[in-house]
Amino acid sequence: MTDPYSVRLPLFEGPLDLLLHLIKKNEVDIYDIPVALIAGQYLEYIDMMKELNLEVAGEFLVMAATLAQVKSRMLLPPKEGVAGSEEDGADPRAELVKRLVEYKRFKDAAAELGEREGFWREVFAREAKGAWEESDEPAEEPLFNFGLFDLIDAFKRVLATVPEGRFHEIVGEGVSITEKINLILSRLEGVESITFESLFEGADGRPEVIVCFLALLELARIRAIKVLQVDEFGTIRIMKAVKEDGVSEA
Repeated sequence: MTDPYSVRLPLFEGPLDLLLHLIKKNEVDIYDIPVALIAGQYLEYIDMMKELNLEVAGEFLVMAATLAQVKSRMLLPPKEGVAGSEEDGADPRAELVKRLVEYKRFKDAAAELGEREGFWREVFAREAKGAWEESDEPAEEPLFNFGLFDLIDAFKRVLATVPEGRFHEIVGEGVSITEKINLILSRLEGVESITFESLFEGADGRPEVIVCFLALLELARIRAIKVLQVDEFGTIRIMKAVKEDGVSEA
């Protein structure tokens, strides 16, 4: 890349969101977390976020240390002590599981309340509006209709297809994020949408793939595009935020 570029998205998903994502992705029981597996994948995500210059908050690193501690405690033989003590037969994962279950409960409740709010807003229209009330302008849609970590998952799959041996081919050439932004917008001219994977076709090495992904995030941040996923873990599609007349789907 020609110069460092830091991505600051107006959305936040914390370490507990990442853990819940990994638990769901691996289809494991939240009450019986395979810590070694989840911890390894968690660190992979942290490394990926750092490589993309996504802001990694301190709590992500605290959770990484917590996972390492839990993992090490599970590898140690049971400590002999007074019956009923904290270390006598206690599952090192218990506190973490408690936090995850509680967080998931509040997150699900918030999502349900949000759905209800949207439903009742459609059912009951306001007859009059005071100066203190909100405007009639529609609320901004979320950047993605799925989790940020789902998007990183899709990006990791794309990176896995890029041969490592092609790094030398683009050294010194420089890859401009502005050029990639313009290229993505031009790809969206005259079509309903394009697939996420198609954005990276013809990319010449890992740096260019990363720059293309950063350009996509920037376009989503300024709400020039929509990033949608119809089915869970399904194909991710990119479309312009404002539809054009007579367009066709790619």
